Amino acid sequence: MARQESERLNPALTHDMAYVTQSAALAVSRLVGHGNEKAADAAAVKAMRDAFNELSINGTVVIGEGERDQAPMLYIGEEVGRMGADDISIDIALDPLEGTTLAANGSANAIAVLAIAPKGSLLNAPDVYMEKVAIGPGYEAGLVSVEKTPIENIQALAKAKGVEPKDIRVCILERQRHQKIISELHGIGCSTILIEDGDIAGVIATARESSNVDIYMGIGGAPEGVLAAAALNCIGGQFEGRLLFRNDDERDRAHRCGIEDLNRVYKLHDLAKSDTIFAATGVTDGSLIRGVYKDLRGVSVTQSLIMQASTGQVSYITTEHRHIPDLATFMK
Repeated sequence: MARQESERLNPALTHDMAYVTQSAALAVSRLVGHGNEKAADAAAVKAMRDAFNELSINGTVVIGEGERDQAPMLYIGEEVGRMGADDISIDIALDPLEGTTLAANGSANAIAVLAIAPKGSLLNAPDVYMEKVAIGPGYEAGLVSVEKTPIENIQALAKAKGVEPKDIRVCILERQRHQKIISELHGIGCSTILIEDGDIAGVIATARESSNVDIYMGIGGAPEGVLAAAALNCIGGQFEGRLLFRNDDERDRAHRCGIEDLNRVYKLHDLAKSDTIFAATGVTDGSLIRGVYKDLRGVSVTQSLIMQASTGQVSYITTEHRHIPDLATFMK
C-alpha cells in the first residue's frame, strides 16, 4: 500500500508515544500483584491521559475506555493534547493496561499500549468480539483468512513454509470458546501456545524472528484487533478480522461507530491505514518486552517497543526513571 508524503507522521512522535506508555506502566507498577484490577486500571488511565495532555498534538481517541457515558477519561471521542492551531491532528487507539487481570495477579505479559495515525486512518471498532487470524511477513497475500477453517489456514501456512502441519506453532487465547479449535489443532499434530490474555503481543509475535509463534488465531476483542493490526502495519504481516455480535445491543454499538456492513472481513489496511506509530511498555515481564523493575540503585526502569510504518524503524528502549510521582498523584 503506497503512502503519500502528507500521510507521514513526524518520527519524533515515536518518543512522545513511548513517554505516554511509560507513564501508564510506571503508574501500574506500584499495584502489580495487589489483586485490585480497578485500581490498577484507573492508575494507568489517569497517567496515560495526563501524559497525552503534555504533548503538542490534536489527538482524538477512536479506541479507548468505552463510550463517554461509561468512561470518565480516554473515552471514545475525547480530545487530548495541548490542541495548538499548528499541532498535528491524529487518531489514537489505546489500552492503558492490556492484561488488567495479569497485572493485578502479578502474571506475565501485561503492557501499556497505543497506536496513532493521521486522522481518519484507524477503524473506530466497537467493544465487541472479533475473530482474528495473523501471520508474519513474506507470504503471498491472502494466504490465511477468517473465511477459512483453522485447519485450512494451518495447511496453507505449512505448504508455504515447506513444512508439515505438525511443525506449525499456533498462539491462541486459553478460553473455553477455543477448546474445539485447540482439539482440532492437536489432532493434526500442531503445538499450541496458550496465553491467558494479551493477544496484541500474540499477534506481534508472528512477525518477530525471535518468537516461536507461526500463526495467531481465535476470538478476542475488536479494539485489540485494531491495535494489533497497527503494529503489523509497522513491521509487516497479514491480519484479517471479522466482528462477532452476541446481541442487538452490540450491533447497535457497531452502527454508532459508523459500521454499516456487520459481516465485513477486515484486512490489515482496513483497520490501520497510511502511516502508523505503535508504542508499548511492559508492566510485567513478558515474551515481547520486560516489565517495570528496579535496578540495584533502586531506580525504576522500563522497556518499551516503538515502531513506525513509514520509516520501518523498530526500537527497543530501556529508560531509567529517577523521579516518579507518588501513587496518590496518579490516582487524583
